[in-house]
Amino acid sequence: MKKTNALRPGFVLVLLFATLLSAQAQTLKEFFGSSETPVLYLGIDFTKNKVINDPTASVNDIRDRQYDGINDLVLAEPKKYDLKGAFHKSNLNSDLGPVSKRNTKANTEEIKSTSTADFKRLKEDDIKSLVSGFDFGDKKGIGILFVAEAMSKSDKAAAVWVTLIDMKAKKVLMTERLEGSTGMGFGWRNFWAVPFKKIIDEIEKKKYDEWKSKYGS
Repeated sequence: MKKTNALRPGFVLVLLFATLLSAQAQTLKEFFGSSETPVLYLGIDFTKNKVINDPTASVNDIRDRQYDGINDLVLAEPKKYDLKGAFHKSNLNSDLGPVSKRNTKANTEEIKSTSTADFKRLKEDDIKSLVSGFDFGDKKGIGILFVAEAMSKSDKAAAVWVTLIDMKAKKVLMTERLEGSTGMGFGWRNFWAVPFKKIIDEIEKKKYDEWKSKYGS
């Protein structure tokens, strides 16, 4: 009986799946393995955000002005909001266009909440769904996206999903929920920008090394 080199269909599928997993792992390994890896910061997506028990601003103002204000502030003060330091990159390009476009379409009827349970309502699958519907245009490579879950006066904190994305595939490579406490800040934008600074600081001081140990080896 002649031997055949043909691969069984089931084995081919297993091999393909293993190859895809390997490609994802290599992408994360590349991200955490070098400070020179090209990365694009995409900003903060507020489309799923809930503003809990905060009556100080109108929903139209939050959507049309304040969300962009926080995103612009993060990039306008790079020493204070040290994204390059947090993600250990020598260069970090940015493009807020896609998130700005998405944020202006947020449903104003769903922005405010009086339910404290809304502070912890999102799951990893919600982030994957958001990313799969994101318009990255012709962008390729790794993107960093912050997905805001909630800004709560009750919890005195904001919750954000820090997410690494394969932009071409619209695929989440890694996502983790972090919280930052509120502090002093004059005006609505500055008050709620404080938690985002604390989250960026936590990434630089602690989380990046944890992620590198988990995904970079």
